[in-house]
Amino acid sequence: MNFLHWLVLGCACALPLSASAQWQWVDNSGKKVFSDQPPPTDIPEKNILRRAGPSPSARAPAPVTPAAEGSSETAAAPKPTGVDKELEEKTKKAEAEQKAKEAAETAKVAKAKAESCARAREGKATIDSGIRLAKVNAKGEREIMDDAARAAEQKRVQSVIDSDCK
Repeated sequence: MNFLHWLVLGCACALPLSASAQWQWVDNSGKKVFSDQPPPTDIPEKNILRRAGPSPSARAPAPVTPAAEGSSETAAAPKPTGVDKELEEKTKKAEAEQKAKEAAETAKVAKAKAESCARAREGKATIDSGIRLAKVNAKGEREIMDDAARAAEQKRVQSVIDSDCK
């Protein structure tokens, strides 16, 4: 008997849901209309707020009056509002974030090039000074640079200066 009570209660709660309006539109006088029938054909698509059943293409088109043929409203579809504004704001925010990220990356690269340029100029000044230079080889031993190694190092440092110091 308890199950039967729950079943009756569930049916009683579900009954009003089936009777709710399935269509909602704003009529020509500006009033909201709720109905289980589709709106009349003279109601424009932009005034239909909620629809149920067949798609908008299944609805008969509104008759075109001679006065409306030349109007710009029939030529251009009305721009929907609400969601588009939010979408535009999100798009603008994403674009701004992308530009900021690109600017930060560009600044990072510029800083790295400036540091590389400064090190290369210091190295060139050291090589041009004529003092003895030594390198540590793979075994961990110090080797004094001869004239050929000094010239090769000077060319390498100059190429770094040419590429980074602009």
